[in-house]
Amino acid sequence: MNPSAHVALVTGASSGIGEAAARRLASAGWNLALAARRPGPLEAVADQLRATGVEVLTVPTDVADPAALDALLDTALSRFGRLDVVVNNAGLAPLEPIDALTGSALERVFQVNAVGPAHLIARAWPHLIASGNGCIVNISTLGTQDPFPGFFAYASSKAAVNLMARSCANEGRKHGIRAFAIAPGAVETPMLRSLFDEASIPTDACLSPDDVAAVIMECISGERNEQNGETIFLSR
Repeated sequence: MNPSAHVALVTGASSGIGEAAARRLASAGWNLALAARRPGPLEAVADQLRATGVEVLTVPTDVADPAALDALLDTALSRFGRLDVVVNNAGLAPLEPIDALTGSALERVFQVNAVGPAHLIARAWPHLIASGNGCIVNISTLGTQDPFPGFFAYASSKAAVNLMARSCANEGRKHGIRAFAIAPGAVETPMLRSLFDEASIPTDACLSPDDVAAVIMECISGERNEQNGETIFLSR
């Protein structure tokens, strides 16, 4: 392991945007702590990235569980001794009418999309301060600007991470911490296809996961510092 290499933690890293972000980070020489619920696909991604020469830690994690997030962060710090970037990418997007999402179903959407990212940011904060150039990137949705029918819970819970980015940028400025929310429209991912077929949303109307990952890297590298604290809306 290169002890001087920067370290990024990415949730939802087993597919889609999270996987694409991990690939771009590995190509840039970053050591990685990758989290997702499914250990098999997560480890398959990690094995490919290790071939690039970077260190990759995998920690199967349910981001709705604060104890699991604590274990994720503790394991990453034990392995690498530092943390420079948090990419809050994991998400849950049920497509349901407003009156269908009540009780535990509604609570889980907010736990995954809002409470989990907030908990991880709070726990990571001292380590991002220690980095001297910490960065938080929250993956949101264009639906926070114009919610698609059925995305009542998804869009409203993701709206929270937009405000988290602004709050982190304001409070983190004196510590050199930058924070962004990236809010793409339709992205060609397994999550999208679990909700919509190609007749509803054609592939050529979608962003690719790497389109979003490219913007994530621009935020991390400093190319978008003028947008620190903002929600960056992306569409095809």
